[in-house]
Amino acid sequence: QPPMAFPEGKGGWSWKRYERPGLMQEEIEEIKEAFDLFDVDGTQRINPRDLRACVNSLNLRRNQVVHHILSDLERQGAKPLDFSGFLDLMTAKMGERDTREDVSKVFRLFDDDRSGTISLRNLQRIARELGEQLPVEALEEMIARADSDADGEVTLEDFYVLMTQKTFPY
Repeated sequence: QPPMAFPEGKGGWSWKRYERPGLMQEEIEEIKEAFDLFDVDGTQRINPRDLRACVNSLNLRRNQVVHHILSDLERQGAKPLDFSGFLDLMTAKMGERDTREDVSKVFRLFDDDRSGTISLRNLQRIARELGEQLPVEALEEMIARADSDADGEVTLEDFYVLMTQKTFPY
């Protein structure tokens, strides 16, 4: 049996090992407390089945965030999660709460004419304000990458998808 990468014995656990951008010590420690509750046998691993049983017993099935977490776990194929994996899962879901509102604020900065879409004209204004000398073709390509219905404009939904995806289309 290989030695554990992070011995979690007395005094061995440190929130600093799990630092993530935008995550405070208190949040990491709270997530660790939740992890420890689910880690009933003390193996520093959580079995997704145990997590599902806890969620069901706490009557949290209807909670959207919880539902997404369980779906993500099932997609992983029910492999036991260590704390790092659990933290990634929890923080990804925590981040989703504010994201849509934040993206919407940025969208409104682009959509200065309040048309409900980002047009070539909107992008040209932003480029000008930033002092960027971008050819029209480059701006049109930016719009085309995000424009789901090929109408030459980017909707809030298109913008949200673009801003929250992990990889960008080229």
